Amino acid sequence: MAKRVLLINGSPRENGNTRMALEEVAKTLNECGVETVIVNIGKHAMQGCIACGMCGRIGKCTFSDNVYDKIRTAMVDGIDGLVVGSPVYYGGPNGSLCALMDRVCYSLSRFMQFKPAACVVVCRRGGASAAFDRLNKYFTILNMPVVSSQYWNMVYGQSAGEAVRDEEGMQTMRTLGRNMAWMIDRLNTAEKGHPEVEPRVSTNFIR
Repeated sequence: MAKRVLLINGSPRENGNTRMALEEVAKTLNECGVETVIVNIGKHAMQGCIACGMCGRIGKCTFSDNVYDKIRTAMVDGIDGLVVGSPVYYGGPNGSLCALMDRVCYSLSRFMQFKPAACVVVCRRGGASAAFDRLNKYFTILNMPVVSSQYWNMVYGQSAGEAVRDEEGMQTMRTLGRNMAWMIDRLNTAEKGHPEVEPRVSTNFIR
C-alpha cells in the first residue's frame, strides 16, 4: 500500500507562497513514491476549540466545517505523515490555522501519534523562527517524530510567486520531503508498531 502524507495550507491565499512551499515538499514526496493530499483552510473564519470534551464522546469535534471534515477523513483513512504550512503574522502562525489545529490535535490525536510531522513557515522578512516553534509544539505533545531538514523550514517571499525565487528555501523544502519519505519508510509503524504508551498521568498544580 502506498504511503500518504497530508499537507495543510494554513494560508487564506490558496495559491500563494505557502502553497508553493508545500507543493515543493509534495513534489519531492511524490518523487520518493509517497502520495500527497493538500488541504487549504481558505478565507473562512475558523472555529476554535471550546474545551467542551464532546470529541471524547463522539469521536470528532462538535463543530463541523468543510476543512476539518476533509482533514478528519484523511486521517481516519490513514496518513503516514503530516506537514503544516503557514504564513507568518506578527511572529506567529495564522490565527485561523491555530484555531483549527487546536481542534484537530485534541479530537484526532489517536490518528496522529507516531506519524512523522513537520511545519513550514513563510514570511516577508522576520518572525519565522517564532512561528516555526509555535507549530512544532503541536507535534511534540502528540508523540509525533519531528522531521528536520538542512535548515529550519522557512521560505521567504511577500508577493505571490516570490517564494520560488528563494533558492535555499526551496532546497530546504526538497530536503524536508526526502527526509520525511525516508523517515516514514524506516519507521513503518503500520508493520513495526510503536513504543509502548503508558497510561496518561496528569498533574494539576491547584489542589
